[in-house]
Amino acid sequence: MFKWISNIGPGTLIAAAFIGPGTVTVCVAAGVNHGFDLLWAMVFSILATMVLQEMSARIGLVTNKGLSEIIRTEIKQPILKVLSILLILSAIVIGNAAYEAGNLSGAVMGLDAIGINKPELGFNPFSLVVGALAFIILYIGNYKLIERLLIGIVILMSISFLLAAILTKPSLSEIMSGMFIPTMPRKSTLTIMGIVGTTVVPYNLFLHASLVKEKWTGSTYLGVVRKDLIISIFLGGFISLMIIIAAASLHGKGLSITNALGMAQSLEPLLGKSARYMIGIGLFAAGLTSAITAPLAAAYVCTELLDWDRGLKSRAFRGVWIFILLIGVLFSSIGWSPIVIIRYAQFTNGMLLPIIAGFLLWIVNKRSVLKNHRNNTYQNIIGLFILVVTIALGVKSIWAVLGMI
Repeated sequence: MFKWISNIGPGTLIAAAFIGPGTVTVCVAAGVNHGFDLLWAMVFSILATMVLQEMSARIGLVTNKGLSEIIRTEIKQPILKVLSILLILSAIVIGNAAYEAGNLSGAVMGLDAIGINKPELGFNPFSLVVGALAFIILYIGNYKLIERLLIGIVILMSISFLLAAILTKPSLSEIMSGMFIPTMPRKSTLTIMGIVGTTVVPYNLFLHASLVKEKWTGSTYLGVVRKDLIISIFLGGFISLMIIIAAASLHGKGLSITNALGMAQSLEPLLGKSARYMIGIGLFAAGLTSAITAPLAAAYVCTELLDWDRGLKSRAFRGVWIFILLIGVLFSSIGWSPIVIIRYAQFTNGMLLPIIAGFLLWIVNKRSVLKNHRNNTYQNIIGLFILVVTIALGVKSIWAVLGMI
């Protein structure tokens, strides 16, 4: 048991990264607006995440390089290289800055649900407190500390949302039907894209390769990496499924909810005030974990793409994550609502995913990069299927946005 615990970590950080306030918001919306019908989209997203993150982790383990660094060195055509770097930098840095405001605001919402009310000061001091906490954890620069902390918080989230789902007494037959019979209810396209975009997160593909090489070196650890990945992503996906199930079940009982706080209020007749603590703790944990991992991912991407010093305690690395964190603290503390930009970022993440997945599939098939650890035929077939599905969803989402369907 102790040996297993010592070998988990990077996968749990990835799970912690995609379970943020944006994920909670999208999952609540999916359950409220479409009941159990979109559970299959989450199941697909979980499996797609496992497949793509395994490729990313394999690159980091075998090459001892991050995905951003590999892309920078393997694209030889100068114009294509510059365009690729600009695309990734703009998507990851701008997207993560937008997410960071939402992450901090989500953590503050969790405190509000618990009953810790902010003082009337013209700004939100709790955003500063949560931001300071994230700053301290990142500034220490101790990978093992970050790893252990996020593992504990993910387990806490799992318990909170599992209890919430169980107490709503959902229909097991509807759950099974929703998970394994794909349907696309009217006006569900953007919600499906949001589910995919908040689970199969492009920046996690960069983050995972970088984290794996921080902990292990050499292909002998490939089995350990895969075990860590499967358990962790399943755990993160399980949390998302529980949120959808709880929201769908409450809405099906005629209760009106629009967000996680509404879910807590709807559970109060069943649990009393403990419902607020359960949902509040889960929401705070989701916000805090993502507030740590989003700046961390942006720092890895920037330093690897621009060939800067990539040490956790280097000035360049710290400068990037401090910039992302400060933007998040600024917009969250002044009360600016990032919901619209978060949803836009989720949508653009879903649109960016096929491009990053294409880069990933190209790299994991290069003998010069992975040698004998290249993708086999089975892995390529699954990877191409995921790529085709994400492209189809992206095209359909564009049509939905344009009002053509």
